[in-house]
Amino acid sequence: METRFLGNTGLRVSTLCLGTMTFGKSQFGLGDLDLPAVKEMVFASLDAGINFIDTADMYSFGESEDLLGQALQGVRKDVVVATKVRSRMSDKPNDVGASRHHILDSVDASLRRLRTDHIDLYQIHVWDPVTPLEETLRALDDLVRWGKVRYIGASNFAAWQLMKALWVSDKNGWVGFASLQPLYNLAFRDLETELVPLCLDQKLAILPWSPLASGYLSGKYDRNRPRPASARIDGPMGQFLPADWDRIYNIVDVLKEIASGHGVTPGAVALAWLLHKPGVTSVILGVRTMEQLRQNLAAADVKLSAEEMARLDAVSATPVPYPQWMIQRYGTDR
Repeated sequence: METRFLGNTGLRVSTLCLGTMTFGKSQFGLGDLDLPAVKEMVFASLDAGINFIDTADMYSFGESEDLLGQALQGVRKDVVVATKVRSRMSDKPNDVGASRHHILDSVDASLRRLRTDHIDLYQIHVWDPVTPLEETLRALDDLVRWGKVRYIGASNFAAWQLMKALWVSDKNGWVGFASLQPLYNLAFRDLETELVPLCLDQKLAILPWSPLASGYLSGKYDRNRPRPASARIDGPMGQFLPADWDRIYNIVDVLKEIASGHGVTPGAVALAWLLHKPGVTSVILGVRTMEQLRQNLAAADVKLSAEEMARLDAVSATPVPYPQWMIQRYGTDR
């Protein structure tokens, strides 16, 4: 499997990353994988060339990290492990947020659960509107200098928040974010308005989560037949993403046509589309079964033509907002 540099660093990660939200208790109806199933999935991923695994302290309230830590015993040095901090972990008043207090407590808890002495990529899960940004970034810088963390990243930040964070770190001589983990897929291309240009300009790796839009783009759902009552897409996570079903079915129609020509699933084509987009370093796979994993792994070998990319871009296109359309219009004379 191809590897790419993690932003403006010397660390190489596989183009596909194993996500672990399905590890442990059935959080948001996503999965309920126990240790034997986790080990099978982790080692199948490693055998396929994946060297990058992403988790978070909040996934099953620490159980995902714990299961991953157990599964990686004996192979930890060969794997780039990413986790996140920020989400509420209990009803205690300081067990949430991006304060120095919560970050320092949380990183030690994550290290214990992961059974490791360092975290390769430590990410702020979402912007904290209360904690001073300088407090957050100084705590992260300390973690890198102490050796507990090797690189830092952001997730679910707005463009102004991410750019401000990069500026504050640069101004103070602190370690800056190397990556952004955002929602990005054919159904939700909002990232392309501000955040993709920012990441390209600042040389940040883009690590898309929910690349199949919580299953919307898997090809399992058809406009001509009703979804089964048990469909995960109608559960908590599916409802988390607002769906324009006419547009999604139009996208899936094109995915199915292209997939038939490559001998893969529509989902694999949707993943491959992301891997062909500028700035995307590694796509995070969220799977519940070994069959889903095998189907998604095929995306690493799918080479889409310029025509196929253009078809997918066209069917998934959304109106360009202001001021982008104004900037584009007046940028043609330069």
